Amino acid sequence: MNFSYNWLQEFFPKKLPAPQKLAELLTMHFMEVEGLEKCGQDWVLNIDVLPSRGGDCFCHFGVAKECGLLAGLKIKPADYEVKEDSKLKTKNFVKVDVQDKIGCRRYTARLVKDVKIGPTPEPIKAKMASCGLQSISNVVDATNYVMMEMGQPLHAFDADKLAGGIVVRRARKGEKILALDTKEYELDEKDLVIADGEGVLAIAGIKGGRRAEIDENTKTIILESANFDPASIRRTSRRLNLRTDASLRFEHDLDPNLSEIAVDRVAGLIQELAGGTIASGVVDVYPKKVSSKSLKLDLGHVNSLLGADIAEAKMTSILKGLGLGVKPAKEGSVSVVVPTWRKDINLEADLAEEIGRVYGLDNIKPVFPCVPLAPAKRNDSIFWEGAAKDILKGTGFFEVYNYSLFFDKQAEIFGFPPAVLAELKNPVNVGQKYLRPSLLPHLLNNIKTNEKIASDQSSGISFSEIKIFELSKVFHSAKKGEKNVNGEKRMLSGAALGGGKVFYEMKSAVDLLMDKLGAGRADYEELRGVEDDAGASIWHPSVFAAIKIAEERVGSIGEISPRISGELGISQGAVVFDIDFDKLQKICKEERLYQPIPKFPPVMRDLAVLVPVSIKVGEVLSVIKASGGDLAVRVSLFDVYEGNNLPQGIKNLAFQIIYQSLERTLTSQEIDQLQNKIIKALEANPGWEVRK
Repeated sequence: MNFSYNWLQEFFPKKLPAPQKLAELLTMHFMEVEGLEKCGQDWVLNIDVLPSRGGDCFCHFGVAKECGLLAGLKIKPADYEVKEDSKLKTKNFVKVDVQDKIGCRRYTARLVKDVKIGPTPEPIKAKMASCGLQSISNVVDATNYVMMEMGQPLHAFDADKLAGGIVVRRARKGEKILALDTKEYELDEKDLVIADGEGVLAIAGIKGGRRAEIDENTKTIILESANFDPASIRRTSRRLNLRTDASLRFEHDLDPNLSEIAVDRVAGLIQELAGGTIASGVVDVYPKKVSSKSLKLDLGHVNSLLGADIAEAKMTSILKGLGLGVKPAKEGSVSVVVPTWRKDINLEADLAEEIGRVYGLDNIKPVFPCVPLAPAKRNDSIFWEGAAKDILKGTGFFEVYNYSLFFDKQAEIFGFPPAVLAELKNPVNVGQKYLRPSLLPHLLNNIKTNEKIASDQSSGISFSEIKIFELSKVFHSAKKGEKNVNGEKRMLSGAALGGGKVFYEMKSAVDLLMDKLGAGRADYEELRGVEDDAGASIWHPSVFAAIKIAEERVGSIGEISPRISGELGISQGAVVFDIDFDKLQKICKEERLYQPIPKFPPVMRDLAVLVPVSIKVGEVLSVIKASGGDLAVRVSLFDVYEGNNLPQGIKNLAFQIIYQSLERTLTSQEIDQLQNKIIKALEANPGWEVRK
């Protein structure tokens, strides 16, 4: 907000510090001066007035009080003399009916007769121009001048254009107003207005109307100085997209006790600029008066809060300089009377802050705290989350972060039953009224987006594979007996584009994850047509398995059903894993069993076996491991083929077997014997054939 240096100087009999020095002083002790600009014979200070001080510092007088305190200067006594005509009584000419006493907390009015509308003197116009205000006429400029001087918005009505008394009420349905900016505004029943017998005169606290505006023929004026509810003004201002100097000040909660002072000041100024006779007295509707509050302040506690050593006399001097009343109380404490215009001071800590900023925060020496420092306790959840993420990133996965909100459309596509979904009471977006029950829908949407980018040659972006994961919370609607409104748990989910070979890559990633986390060997139980833990049927009917550790299911792995891939627009399909990380963490172990590096070399042999399609890979693995004994240290599947070259209903499974002894080098004859033993054991099963 802009403030005139020359205007500030008028409040003091002695010279203020130079503009640059004053700007530095205010920045260090009051509020930041964001700019200092030469404007003719004046300087303009652009001060970033904080919202908490908007009630008293959106005006030159409020800032001048701070300048005087910081510069050690006394402000001139206010001389707002009002020369009234005792023969005229304001109450005989002005009737005010405040129907909404919540929206209008005070309404003060004065009457001035026989004014002469004309131009404003140049000194006043110059000061207003420095603050960004244009001159209109002497009467209108007087109201704006006093607003910039004292912070109280004012309005002048042409009394001869009013039909009856002034009424402060809410607008009626369908009412409109042609405002001073020549725009017509449609009002609703929540808008506070100033009206008369014929309709709306002004949008209260925001903008006046054309019907009772001041023009060159105006002779008698009614001056309005009111105090309106900040929330009401803010609501109407935002709805109408109409922000004015007046609404800005009312939104920051002005002091109701300022109304009468300001109306006297503007009446006297108008008499000085436009002549006229001021009727005696005011019409003042003030249903609930606001009084000063009192706070107890322990001066010793102030030093404790600030980490300073400020003398008690200095503290009381600062408080008095701020315009606060100070009365002695118990030893080492005082009673502070906070005036109504300092609405930002409500606690002892607020008083300490005021003392600290005026004293100078740069005068408070920094001191290291004398407190015992104890190392933070280990957070197992963070530890295991970090370990899991590092493992997956090491295998080529990229971590993603998605929103916790869930679309209605996603719930329909994935078939989540309504009973499972945790619904928000007050959703920001009606379409996102649920918390996600699974990480997979958002991950698959990421896959879809990246597949589209990869296929778009014009994007200039190329990548051969898409592998992503997310570790975060999912939510479900509370079940009977649950204490929380919504249940939640951590899930670790991954997704990759494609099927077939990608499935085995994902399985290998899960195996590595379990091994590195010390969870033990993962087993896979093939499932068909089974819903996932969240109740959604999203899996491919023939490529879906449960992930088990020591017979306990910790997650699922498989391809996404073709129906969902089609609805999402994923042309190549997708393979995903979905692991309950809360369960997995309980199984994880940091301990590792040391095994020396084998002294004797391993030998690798491949073996391909034809089996019926219904046979599970695990069944074949069990036979190989049982027949190979301890010397078959590792057996892994590396290919599955079902094609035109094979009989119908038959698939080819290719395994790699690693033979190794910890005691000796195995001979070729020993390995051949073990291989033949495995082949015989496999072919002993009906329909199984080892390919030679």
